[in-house]
Amino acid sequence: MSDEDSSGWELTESDPGVFTELLKALGVPYIVDDLYSLDPETLSALQPLHALIFLFKWLPSTAGEPSSTVGQDDTDFPGFFAQQTVNNACATLAVINALGNIPSLPSGPQLANLLSFTTGMDPQTCGMAVTSADWLREAHNALSPPSSISLDGLGLPKKTEDAYHFVVYIPVMGSVYELDGLKPYPVRHGEYDGSMEGWLIRAREVIEHRIGTYPAGALEFSLLALRDDPLPALKTQLEHLQQTASRSEASQVVVKINNENSKRERWAFENSLRRHNHIGLVHALLITLANAGQLSSATENARKVMRERLARRREMGLGDMDED
Repeated sequence: MSDEDSSGWELTESDPGVFTELLKALGVPYIVDDLYSLDPETLSALQPLHALIFLFKWLPSTAGEPSSTVGQDDTDFPGFFAQQTVNNACATLAVINALGNIPSLPSGPQLANLLSFTTGMDPQTCGMAVTSADWLREAHNALSPPSSISLDGLGLPKKTEDAYHFVVYIPVMGSVYELDGLKPYPVRHGEYDGSMEGWLIRAREVIEHRIGTYPAGALEFSLLALRDDPLPALKTQLEHLQQTASRSEASQVVVKINNENSKRERWAFENSLRRHNHIGLVHALLITLANAGQLSSATENARKVMRERLARRREMGLGDMDED
């Protein structure tokens, strides 16, 4: 969520490259991948899968919670849970809440010390301790787009922007839990069996039910998977196949490794763009358009595109946006 009381925490994007870079800063050898489907085949390909991170549009009228969501508050939750005490920190807090409940978590010394320090704290105090960690806030803000334009003092009317929030679904002590920093306690969604899919069967039911509460065609949520980095296992598998002369299987593994490397190159490029301040480039483009006598037509064309986009949103029953 976002608001004025952010205590120095900036907004972050729901992007696997951003989350994976954050995990790297925390010394955790995991990655985050986009999830476009909850079918068993897709989830099986991502195993071992530690947690699901769900982004949704926060609705103040219902305290951010769809009316038909199931589950029970667990006041005696046996794991780690930190409440959100400042705005804009929900993305990183979701990651910390997930990592804090993974047994034998490999991590860097700062995260290990933080998790050890907060052991036994109540959720609110734990949240305050987490969001007070300067090094964690700096890691969070490292991939936030730079803000170089201030509209303060111009007397412009304030516009209400849509707020989005991150929550985590994770298995803890044989049950599936929803960890939402805006709630007083974790929400227990029942036990799961010990099959290969295990907790994902129940988590899928809960998430699909929640998505079903949105209008048809709504794009106001996304789902991410917290999983082991597959590259080390793939490289080990490739070495074994090369020694056994299994060329066909080895070539398939090489394709998977190349795909993973390409994905990381794309993430690195996108993250470099996020760190860069593009205000100067935009200013230069506007001046060039103005000097060429094309700025007015470009502005009108942009307004036309926005009006068409607004019309499509209204047809889908989605929330409205300001044309400007």
